[in-house]
Amino acid sequence: MQSTSNRDLGVGLFVLLGLAVIAYLSLQVGGLSLGDSGGLVLYATFDDIGGLSPRSSVRIGGVRVGRVESIDLDEDLRARVELNLTQGLELPIDSAAAIRTSGLLGDQFVALEPGAEDDLLVSGEDFSFTESAMNLDKLIGTVVHGDGLGGGD
Repeated sequence: MQSTSNRDLGVGLFVLLGLAVIAYLSLQVGGLSLGDSGGLVLYATFDDIGGLSPRSSVRIGGVRVGRVESIDLDEDLRARVELNLTQGLELPIDSAAAIRTSGLLGDQFVALEPGAEDDLLVSGEDFSFTESAMNLDKLIGTVVHGDGLGGGD
């Protein structure tokens, strides 16, 4: 009777450990965390965010350094994007945030360009320099109709 009880306990612990590992991996794959990451939280305001969405990546030089936490409208009806960046990341106050696309039709992400100032952005501050998403429809219209490319006369 004792050996059956020990075996049942061992199987139960093994199953519990397996479920914990599966839950952890599910959170990691889903880009979620188990609480506040303690990283740098910055804001960027854009006229047009295109297809940017929460959980999109934030990159510097192609390296992922964070993610888009949320997107809301500010009082001027512009998109205000909350960025959650890697703990310990330091960005000069004149850094810029731009919305870029991976490939021609790929996912959109926020690309950060570090500035040159000595003063650093602190958590809760806004980027002073931003560049909205390129609107592919407007670009195609510009090329087709010649607007703004020296054509059309």
